[in-house]
Amino acid sequence: MAALSIGDLAPDFSLPRDGGGIVTLSDFKGKSVVIYFYPKDDTSGCTTEATSFTALSEDFEKAGAVVIGISPDSVKSHDKFVSKHKLSVILGSDEEKNTLEAYNVWKEKSMYGKTYMGVERTTYLVDAEGKIAAIWPKVKVPGHADAVLKALQERA
Repeated sequence: MAALSIGDLAPDFSLPRDGGGIVTLSDFKGKSVVIYFYPKDDTSGCTTEATSFTALSEDFEKAGAVVIGISPDSVKSHDKFVSKHKLSVILGSDEEKNTLEAYNVWKEKSMYGKTYMGVERTTYLVDAEGKIAAIWPKVKVPGHADAVLKALQERA
């Protein structure tokens, strides 16, 4: 899958989400959408990232944006994660990994000399027209939600 670039149309998706129902990117046309891809519910980095976006959710809303986190975890796992950490972001479940692949974040990774497939933590900012406005590859979690918010506010 070719890498996505700024200015490309963001691949649409419809995924089962926390709390039941479906989250579809094209439903948010006319709004900015922050899509952050993360490896696993309730792990330290992913929890920090989700709680950071949640802490800034009112600011994202004021800036006209919706925040969606996507991982290969199940809806049941997302529901536990949301409930345990009182998250307010939308969590999409991509167990089939089609959206992860469309956004080029399902990659071969290695840890302790073993290679495996996993999510490369990446964030996309999609503008009101559905085009990619910014990309943060290989995200380092501390301060990331703030940086995304700042970029969003600077675009306004």
